[in-house]
Amino acid sequence: MSTAGPHDTIGLTTISRTVASLAVNVVHTVERAVVGEARMRTARGNAWEAVCADRARADQRAELDRLVAELAAARAAARTRQPVG
Repeated sequence: MSTAGPHDTIGLTTISRTVASLAVNVVHTVERAVVGEARMRTARGNAWEAVCADRARADQRAELDRLVAELAAARAAARTRQPVG
């Protein structure tokens, strides 16, 4: 039978997690103080930026597809106008 005391669970990983947690809290507090409450990055803001970037990439891809289709059509039209011989 083992008796686990409160100090038996403290190890290197516990200390590392504690230090990491404190560091995140310090960075968060400093960011809030420097940037301001209204300009803090949030998960919702990050998600919206990702959605906007996806839409912009889709628009660029559609524009490129349209240009390629125009070039292909112009090339096909030029081939049919050339005399065979």
